[in-house]
Amino acid sequence: MSMQLSPELSLPIPSPLGEAAYRAFQWSKNIFGFAHKALSTQASELMLSLLSDLQALSSGKSIPPRARVGVSAATLQILRARYEQLLQADWQDAEAGYYPHALLFDNPWLDFARHYPEVWLDLPQIARRVHGKRYQEFSEDISTEGYPKYYLQNFHYQTNGYLSDDSAELYDLQVELLFGGTADAMRRRIIRLLKDALDPTLTSPHILDVACGTGRTLRMLRGSLPKAALYGLDLSAAYLRKANQLLQELPGELPQLLRANAEAMPYADATFEAVTSVFLFHELPGPARQNVIHEMSRVVKPGGWLVICDSVQLLDSPELEETMEAFMHTFHEPYYRDYIRDDLGERLQQAGCEVLRRETHYVSTYTLARKR
Repeated sequence: MSMQLSPELSLPIPSPLGEAAYRAFQWSKNIFGFAHKALSTQASELMLSLLSDLQALSSGKSIPPRARVGVSAATLQILRARYEQLLQADWQDAEAGYYPHALLFDNPWLDFARHYPEVWLDLPQIARRVHGKRYQEFSEDISTEGYPKYYLQNFHYQTNGYLSDDSAELYDLQVELLFGGTADAMRRRIIRLLKDALDPTLTSPHILDVACGTGRTLRMLRGSLPKAALYGLDLSAAYLRKANQLLQELPGELPQLLRANAEAMPYADATFEAVTSVFLFHELPGPARQNVIHEMSRVVKPGGWLVICDSVQLLDSPELEETMEAFMHTFHEPYYRDYIRDDLGERLQQAGCEVLRRETHYVSTYTLARKR
């Protein structure tokens, strides 16, 4: 359960104290996230070592230890500075009225507390999957029919990929732990781009969130654009069920959720004033990436907007190459190496869109494009 949001809700304390409370909130999540990462990494390495020893005993052959990819002190310093800049931008956007201050503190505490032990209980399965290099492993009760082959992956090594209710329950917590408590702050960076771009005379803009997952981005859009007509599309029925649960907590019209492949969206041409997508494109192979961008362009109105948030790339953040390499090594992301070398601006141009703005915040890149 999360706090109830309304567009009028603001912090009942002076701004300096509110900012201090926000920073304390974010730093507590950051410290917890990195403590979890350190402990879970040690536990995973121990389990992988034991599995290798058992394999060596049974086969009579020595198994080389899994290589480790480190991040230098210089890169960590860059990340620290970017983290501070992210917090500053997040607070300033709330102060400027792009979203209510309450959105900064919207966190599913009870869900996280209930599911955190499950993250640890799932760790042995993940270790066995990593050790056995089993990246497309699904339980017998999980149907994989009707999904594109590229989607049938244990992304991040998570059990049953994106196809189970258990995975949907754990996802938001896992992503917050992965990003040291900054996932929501990075999602919120699309709001200013979107609100600055939208025609202010529109009373109820139609906005589609592609690959909406559990609905965290839609929840933030509802908090910042209370009168917008919101739509969400995702391939996973399990994640849409979670999104429906999460979005029902909010006042106002419930976003319309639809299960479909973003490569062939079931919407008419020129349906939406804006289309958003957060953390999707690094999990798509190149051809699918282009297909989705073409579809996003097709369903948005001429003069309408596309806002894309995803991982940083070598094009804009070469100084974070170590971080990108570490991410690829630690998590199963089969299309990430291609993604970080891709040019989304060129792909958008091929789809009839003009890139007007590109910026980075912490470890994410943001692209604003307008359909010609």
